[in-house]
Amino acid sequence: MTAPDELADLPYAELLRPYQGPLRIEGDYDTVHFDRRSFEAGEAARGSRFLESAVTDCVFTGTDLRRARFNDLWAEGSRFTGVSLAESDWLDSTLTGCSLAGVEAFGSVLRRVVFRRCKLDSVNLRAAALHEVAFEDCVLREVDFGEARLDGVTFPGSRLEQARFGRATVKKADLRGALTIDLADGYEALRGAVIGSAQLLDLAPALARTLGITVKDG
Repeated sequence: MTAPDELADLPYAELLRPYQGPLRIEGDYDTVHFDRRSFEAGEAARGSRFLESAVTDCVFTGTDLRRARFNDLWAEGSRFTGVSLAESDWLDSTLTGCSLAGVEAFGSVLRRVVFRRCKLDSVNLRAAALHEVAFEDCVLREVDFGEARLDGVTFPGSRLEQARFGRATVKKADLRGALTIDLADGYEALRGAVIGSAQLLDLAPALARTLGITVKDG
């Protein structure tokens, strides 16, 4: 999956205009550029629509973006802490060098989204739907994919640390490029994933425990 790595590479880069106003509930943000802004708790853009817009070096702390729609959004170097993105909708978007901590994104729908060199810490993606989503060179620490649907998701160069996959549905997910696969639960959900032979050796003890297999020598 290809995605722009620089702001200037965006097909709509020349159309972007700086946005200095406050966030609005059910706002309409079309070809706007949020640059070096801070949005604190109490600020809300619930149900808003972001189309062909960019976010660079911004800080979102406790911001309410529930049920927002992001279409062709490009974000770089931004931090999202304690933000609500529950039931949000993402399409053809890219997050590069971003940090997401304590973010609620349960019930969200992500289609053709790229996370590149991002850190995701305690992100709640329960019951979310991820279709053709790529985590490239990311760290996913205690990310909760419980009951989520992952279709065509890839993890090249990424580390999964204590991730949760309980009751997740995995289809055509490719974990061969992942550097670390460490799950807190949900090993049984990997039945629809593709892994490499070396990864299988690393996962064998956990898979045996999940299947109730006792391994004894002699």
